[in-house]
Amino acid sequence: MKIFAEKLAKGDEVRVIAPSRSLKIISADNISYAVKVLESLGLKVTFGKHVNEEDTFQSSSISSRIEDLHDAFHDKNVKAILAVIGGSNANQLLKYIDYDLIKSNPKIFCGFSDITALQNAIYHKTGLVTYSGPQFSSFAMKKGFEYTRDFFKKIFFDSSPIHLTVSETWSNDAWFSDQENRIFHVNEGYWIIHPGDATGTIVGGNLSTIQLLHGTAYMPSFKNTVLFLEADSITEGACVFEFDRDLQSLIHQPYFDQVKALIIGRFEQKFSMDLEKLTLIINSKQELNDIPVIANADFGHTTPIFTFPIGGLCVLKSNQTSVTINLIEH
Repeated sequence: MKIFAEKLAKGDEVRVIAPSRSLKIISADNISYAVKVLESLGLKVTFGKHVNEEDTFQSSSISSRIEDLHDAFHDKNVKAILAVIGGSNANQLLKYIDYDLIKSNPKIFCGFSDITALQNAIYHKTGLVTYSGPQFSSFAMKKGFEYTRDFFKKIFFDSSPIHLTVSETWSNDAWFSDQENRIFHVNEGYWIIHPGDATGTIVGGNLSTIQLLHGTAYMPSFKNTVLFLEADSITEGACVFEFDRDLQSLIHQPYFDQVKALIIGRFEQKFSMDLEKLTLIINSKQELNDIPVIANADFGHTTPIFTFPIGGLCVLKSNQTSVTINLIEH
């Protein structure tokens, strides 16, 4: 049974925790600005007691991260939990999480990238709908953040279905180190690879991270799902090949034949991905022949991004020239 956390209201407390990388890697100016932006939404920001711990891997011990996660879910004053940022080791926490505690204390849990492992595992083990969206560090962005902020507000402060619109511009620059010299690109809109209509439960997030759940007790079922997938890469020059094989790996998972549609987030510039290359990849996989495939959506490792509910419902309608995507929480 699905569980939905209560919506946010002005005065609610948001707890920032570091289940992957430490808050220590975020500059003091960016931390201060992110807090101010969240406070401008009427929210009270608090921090887990271990968020500033930092080890050789820019993270902290499993016990410290688990303690902050459990404290956040246990605290009755906390209404939402934001990850500081992504990283590479959130999956270390999976077998130590008290899933009964989370199920008994449902709260908004939001982040993306490496946090994908926790979000899908929590949804699968408890039924709690989690959210792929901005992390605490995202709120430090001074330019080009309006779209991200607006969809964060729509999904967490309002109970209406979310109609996704396309951002006007996007960026893929090191904004966190230079807030003034930004590069923005005109958004060409969705890439319609296979048009069609579909309705299904949303599962997914970062492709390489959800792969870490393969063959474990933490992988959600693909039955009657719409997969939202975005990719990042640490291997320059091999990005497209990595995406191809990672997607193939996902296709080999049980019940993939019951996936209703695939929605792919915008690729970073280092991928040099275009519609032609992606179409070749998609069309090489016969399992995708009969389902809608839409790409260049506003989520992933570029900005801005919309927030989507893992465990929520996606209603997709598309033809050769237009795409309509609605997100419904029930």
